[in-house]
Amino acid sequence: MQLLTYIKQQTQLSSKSIENTISLLNEDATIPFISRYRKEMTGNLDELQIGEIVKYKETFEALEKRKKAILKALEEQNCLTSALEEKVINSKDLIALEDLYLPFKKKRKTKAETARLQGLEPLAKMIMSQRVNDLEYTASKYITKDVESIEEAIEGARFIIAEWINERTDIRNNIRYQYERFAQISSKVIKSKISDEKAQKFKDYFDWSESLNRIPSHRLLAILRAESEGFIRIKIEIDNERALQKMEDRIIRSNNECVQQIQLSIHDAFKRLLLPSLSNEALSIAKEKADDAAITVFAKNLKQLLLGAPLGEKRILAVDPGFRSGCKVVCLNEQGDLLHNETIFPHAPQNQSFDAIKKISSLAEAYQIEAIAIGNGTASRETEQLIKKVHFKNSIDVFVVSEAGASIYSASKIARDEFPNYDVTVRGAVSIGRRLQDPLAELVKIDAKSIGVGQYQHDVDQTKLKKALDTTVESCVNTVGVNINTASESLLSYVSGIGPKLAENIVQYRNENGAFNSRNDIKKVPRLGGKAYEQAAGFLRIKNAKNPLDDSGVHPESYAVVDKMAKDLNSKVDDLIGNKEILKKINLQNYISETIGLPTLKDIIKELEKPGVDPRAKAKVFSFDKNLKSIADLRIGQLLPGIVNNITNFGCFVDVGIKESGLIHVSNLSDTFVKDINAIVALQQQIIVKVLEVDVVRKRIQLALVK
Repeated sequence: MQLLTYIKQQTQLSSKSIENTISLLNEDATIPFISRYRKEMTGNLDELQIGEIVKYKETFEALEKRKKAILKALEEQNCLTSALEEKVINSKDLIALEDLYLPFKKKRKTKAETARLQGLEPLAKMIMSQRVNDLEYTASKYITKDVESIEEAIEGARFIIAEWINERTDIRNNIRYQYERFAQISSKVIKSKISDEKAQKFKDYFDWSESLNRIPSHRLLAILRAESEGFIRIKIEIDNERALQKMEDRIIRSNNECVQQIQLSIHDAFKRLLLPSLSNEALSIAKEKADDAAITVFAKNLKQLLLGAPLGEKRILAVDPGFRSGCKVVCLNEQGDLLHNETIFPHAPQNQSFDAIKKISSLAEAYQIEAIAIGNGTASRETEQLIKKVHFKNSIDVFVVSEAGASIYSASKIARDEFPNYDVTVRGAVSIGRRLQDPLAELVKIDAKSIGVGQYQHDVDQTKLKKALDTTVESCVNTVGVNINTASESLLSYVSGIGPKLAENIVQYRNENGAFNSRNDIKKVPRLGGKAYEQAAGFLRIKNAKNPLDDSGVHPESYAVVDKMAKDLNSKVDDLIGNKEILKKINLQNYISETIGLPTLKDIIKELEKPGVDPRAKAKVFSFDKNLKSIADLRIGQLLPGIVNNITNFGCFVDVGIKESGLIHVSNLSDTFVKDINAIVALQQQIIVKVLEVDVVRKRIQLALVK
C-alpha cells in the first residue's frame, strides 16, 4: 500500500492536498508554517488536518518498518513463501501483521516445543485431521524413553494442537471481536487495603463492573491507577462458554475419539494462551483510547491556558503569598525585569499587617506600579484582602494569578540561569508577575505536564503526551507571534523552524549586537540558514522597524506583492497599514500568481488592517467571595463567583477562592445534553456557580453552573 492511499483512506482529504503536504513535511516544514503560508499548496488545510496527515504518515512509516523487519526475519528462517510475503505486504495494521508473524516467532521453551522435540508433531497432525479411529493404538507408536506412556504422548500432541489453535488468525479475530463488543471490566478491592486511608479516593471502584468499550477514559485511567498503587484487582472478562462454542464450531468437523482431545486442546489454548494474550491486548487498546482522550483534553486545556488573557507591558508588583515564611514581593518593569524584591509578614504568626500595607503602598509609588498579581496558593485570600485595604495614589487593579507550575519553574535551570543570585521564592514571585503580563511567554518555560490542567497526565503514554503538548505550545506561540527583541530563549525555541540551539544563538547575537532592526537582520544569526529563516520569519515581530511589515504576520516572501499594491494605489506601504478604506480598493485578483493565491492575499489584507494584532483577549479583574475562607464556610444553595481552572471529560473544576476546587459535573453544566464541555466553559473563564454538595471529610465540592 502506498503512503498517499493509506492517508487518503484514513482522512478523506484530497490526493493533491495530501501529496503536497507530505512534500512540505519531507522538506522539514512545520505545521504552523504550512497552515499559514502554504495554503495554495495544501488546499487551505488547517493545523488539525495537517496534524492528522502527520499522524497517519508516522503510523504508516512505523507499519512499513515493521513489515521490513518481519520479512527479513522470515527470510532468515527460510519460511518466506510468495503467498506469505503478499499477506505481510498487504497488512493494514500492526495487529494483523503480528498475527501473521506469530507462528514463526522464535519461541522460548514451551510445552508445545518440548512435545515437538519428543517427536509428537505427526501424532498432533493425525489427531487434528480427525480421521484416527484407534487413538490409543496410534499414540502407542510414539512411546519412547522421553515419552513413557500413551497418556503422555496424547498430552504432548494436545500441547502442539493448542499452540496451532492459538496461532490461527480467524480464531484470534473472533475472540477479539467478542472483547471489542462484549467485554466487561471489573474491579475488586484487595481486602487488606480496604481500610487504607490512601485507598479511600478509589472507594467507588472497590466493587465495580461495566462494559469495557463504554467505560469513560477518566474512569479507566482511575481504575488502572488504583490497580498500580495496589488497592484493587482488575479483570477483563467475556462469555467464556460462548467463545469456546464458537471455537469448537470452527475446528471440530467429525464425531470420533479425536474430538475429545481437540476439545481439551481448545480449552487449554483458550485458557492458557488466548485469554491472557487477548485480554491484555483488549485492555491495552482501551488504555490507548483512554490515553488519546486524556491527551486531547490536556492539549485543549493547555491551549486555552497559553492563550489566556495577557495584561500586556505593565509595571507589576507580584506577591507569592505565605503565612509563617511571609509573602515574597517583587517589582517588575514593563518587560518583566526584576527591579526590587523583599519579604513582608502580614499574617500569623508575625501579624505585621500595618507595616505590610505601608510597604506595599511605598513600593507601588516608588516603582510606578500599574497592576498587582497575587499567587492563588496558600494565604492568597488573606493577602488579597490586605492589599485591597491599601490606599494607592493611582488606581491599581489587583489580579489573582494561578501558581500552577511556578515552583517547577523557580527550581529549574532556566530560572537559575535567569536569576542566579536569587532563591526560589523570588523566582516564583517573578513568575507569578510575568504570568499576568504574558501567560504564554512565561508558561513556555515550564514543562507542560507540570502545569496541572489535564486528567491523569502521569498515567498516559508519556511520549505521546509530550508530542501533543509540544505541538500545542508550538501552535500557540506561532498563532500569537513573538517579539524577537524581548523573547526569552524558551519562547523563541517554539517558533517555527527555530528550536533550542538556534534560540540560544539568537539571544546570544542579540546580547552581543543589540536589538534586531529588521527581519533581514535575523539572517546574520550564526547557523540560521535560508530554510530556518523561511520557516520562522513570518512569526517573528520587530517593533518600530523601518518596514512596518516586519511587525506583522506578512511573510517577507510576500513583501513585493504589498509593495506593488501600494505602488498601484500611488501610496506607500505605511499608508496601507490600518487604512480599511484604501484596502477595500485593492482588487486581489490582480495579484494572483503561480506562488500566491487568493487565500494568502486575503491573509495579507487581514494583516494590513491590524498588523501584528494579538489574538488574545485582555485580562479582566476578578474577586472571590470575601466571606469564604475554607471548605467549612460553604453552604448548600450558596451562589459564588469562581474561575474555571481545569476541564476534563466528565466536567470542569472551579476555583472558588479556597484550597479545594469544586467540580461541576457535566450533568450540571446545562439543562440539555452536553456533547463538548469546551462549548460551555473555557479555562480561566469567570463564572457564577451554585453549591450542590459538600463533603468536608473527602474534601469534595459539587457545583452547578449558574452563568
